[in-house]
Amino acid sequence: MTELGTAAWPPAPMKTERLVLRESEARDRAAFVELFASPEVGTYVGGARPRDEVERGMPEVPGRRPRLFVVELDGTMIGMVTLDRRDAERKGHVRPEGGEAELGYLFLPQAWGCGYAAEACAAALDWFTGVHPGEPVVLSTQTANDRAMRLAAKLGFTEVERFEEYGAEQWFGVWSPAAQ
Repeated sequence: MTELGTAAWPPAPMKTERLVLRESEARDRAAFVELFASPEVGTYVGGARPRDEVERGMPEVPGRRPRLFVVELDGTMIGMVTLDRRDAERKGHVRPEGGEAELGYLFLPQAWGCGYAAEACAAALDWFTGVHPGEPVVLSTQTANDRAMRLAAKLGFTEVERFEEYGAEQWFGVWSPAAQ
């Protein structure tokens, strides 16, 4: 299995029709705090954290790690997209040994409903395919999260299974570059 860490990081900023996907910078700190403290954003990902706790724990340059893309609109961070290995101990895998790449994303509520998540996630998947050809990508979301379920379908993820995790029914799907 190809390690996700073998791709050069950070890649050059990626431009889509409306967005830029790039490495995080110090100027993104306030948006990261807002993401993790937002009750709306936290609804399906374990809840919001207290703002003062997030402020205290947030590094000067948050999110600076491989495979975390800041999503920028008109020079301002509106969200993030990640491609990390899915923990082999968690439910939901397409390989017996687990460790598949898993797509994750969070967007500020003011960016919802504009197609930015679809545009950014598609760009991240394209990048991933370029550096890890043939590698599948998985996605897991609560079935109650209608927006995430629609986005998974729009991106071309197909359902593999459903299971209970974190006290809720989860939808688990796979995206294969060969099928796109």
